[in-house]
Amino acid sequence: MRTFTLTAALALVAGLVATALPLSFAAADTASAERPGGPKPTVVLVHGAFAESSSWNGVVSRLRDRGYPVVAVANPLRSLDTDVAYLRAVLAGVRGPVVLAGHSYGGLVISGAATGNPNVRSLAYIAAFAPEAGESALDLTGEFPGSTLPPTLNPIPLGDGTNDLTIKQELFREQFAADVPRQEAALMAATQRPVRDAALSGAAGAPAWRAIPSWFLIPTADKNIPLEAQRFMAERADARGVVELRGASHAVTVSRPSEVADLIVRAAR
Repeated sequence: MRTFTLTAALALVAGLVATALPLSFAAADTASAERPGGPKPTVVLVHGAFAESSSWNGVVSRLRDRGYPVVAVANPLRSLDTDVAYLRAVLAGVRGPVVLAGHSYGGLVISGAATGNPNVRSLAYIAAFAPEAGESALDLTGEFPGSTLPPTLNPIPLGDGTNDLTIKQELFREQFAADVPRQEAALMAATQRPVRDAALSGAAGAPAWRAIPSWFLIPTADKNIPLEAQRFMAERADARGVVELRGASHAVTVSRPSEVADLIVRAAR
């Protein structure tokens, strides 16, 4: 009964997304999008742990100013399998070519959801995980030194042996968003969405970056995902382009939205 309910719910989500999308999305079929002067690809943005879809606001406004239709997905952050299934349902309602961008844990989600989807033309990893099959976020973080995240976490037992995780508010800015203005970082800390620990330990499936061109943006002052881990993943994926932002924090979508938007536009072209 539980499996049937999840399947039915995802089918309903896909139908609702298809109904709710602006007409410009539905009109942007693959052929017209590839013609000179045709509609631009839809940019689908996926946030990671300890964040929400509004963390893309600065990027969204810049992409829209450049004529790109944008969807910022509310990533459930429950388990890797269900998060990937949810994103696939969203993508099923987007007609025409797609540029898929993921931040942090969102990189695992886009890597799984894009596999086998011919509409996804490029991937943008923004301070994000790009896993190989069988790897998890915890695996990739632990393989390289540099993450200071674990001591800052606040576990919330869910009663089933798993926990929701948040970053302690008093430590949030230093850990996650050191280059974000203090008041804005305080708002981010208060509105952060918890991630279930099972999501961070979930093993990835076949990665989309093996078949789809990828671009990487790496903040050099990231305290969540080690710098060397991000460089390793970009090299392993044979990235078409890599941009390193000196001094940028993990919350680079908030602190450096122009550079993030520029990288996504490169991926879109």
